[in-house]
Amino acid sequence: MPVDRRADLQRWQDSGAIWEVRGRRGDTVTVALLRCDGGEEVEVFTSDDPLLLEFIGDRHSSED
Repeated sequence: MPVDRRADLQRWQDSGAIWEVRGRRGDTVTVALLRCDGGEEVEVFTSDDPLLLEFIGDRHSSED
């Protein structure tokens, strides 16, 4: 079953943690998930999911 990265980012953001775009290339985006208590990187992933790309838009992080 495919991972719903858009839902992952929404939950991450809703819980008070931060995500940051680390890179964009064509129709893919690389995102880092950061802890809310100091910004320690928990996970980095790359995706070409159109729903995720739409969710992120032109933002650089969940703080935008």
